[in-house]
Amino acid sequence: MTAESPNTPVLDHDVVLWSADESARAGRPLLVLLHGYGSHEGDLFGLVPYLPDGFAYAAVRAPLAPPWPTPGHSWYPIEGLDGRDPAHVTAAASALVSWVDRVAPDAPVGLLGFSQGGAVSLQALRLQPERFAFAVNLSGYATPGELAGDAVMAENRPPVFWGRGTADEVIPGFLVDHTTQWLPGHSDLSGRVYPGLTHSVSEQEMADVRVFLEKQLESLSD
Repeated sequence: MTAESPNTPVLDHDVVLWSADESARAGRPLLVLLHGYGSHEGDLFGLVPYLPDGFAYAAVRAPLAPPWPTPGHSWYPIEGLDGRDPAHVTAAASALVSWVDRVAPDAPVGLLGFSQGGAVSLQALRLQPERFAFAVNLSGYATPGELAGDAVMAENRPPVFWGRGTADEVIPGFLVDHTTQWLPGHSDLSGRVYPGLTHSVSEQEMADVRVFLEKQLESLSD
């Protein structure tokens, strides 16, 4: 299998962290949390107490292992010949879509990701723009290249929150520039830039995310 058409990975359902058991999740919209490079499902799950109560939350684990000695898990390679290859981002997003279809075939679903997880969240939204209600992209980016769902996404303009810091030295500048140009034409964008913030999440950003999510809950209940 070539780098242009990588195997689609599979998410491990047994390690998913849920905010509520299956019976308590019934009838509630699902918000899937996607961690960043070298991290794990417990990372963003720690944010759940700061997020609205109306969602059921699921924190998933990325399916790949980064090169030694980096700990944790990754959604796609960022080093070597395959580094940030759009095909690998799409493969990770396809794995996410398959998992969501398995666990929540009928529920409204939103996505929230940090860094790599943010990139995969947007890529999944682009693959299935009518499947996902919205996306939150924290310190991530929109992957260059065209996908079949981009035209539908541009027409539907789903809500997207994109937050980043001015001191983030992890995401390459050309990807920030691309995302700045691409998102306004394909989404109902809530963009925030936080002075001095590094490749991380701040209290102010989480407050802004909460407001965004509360608005999505209102829209989903209409």
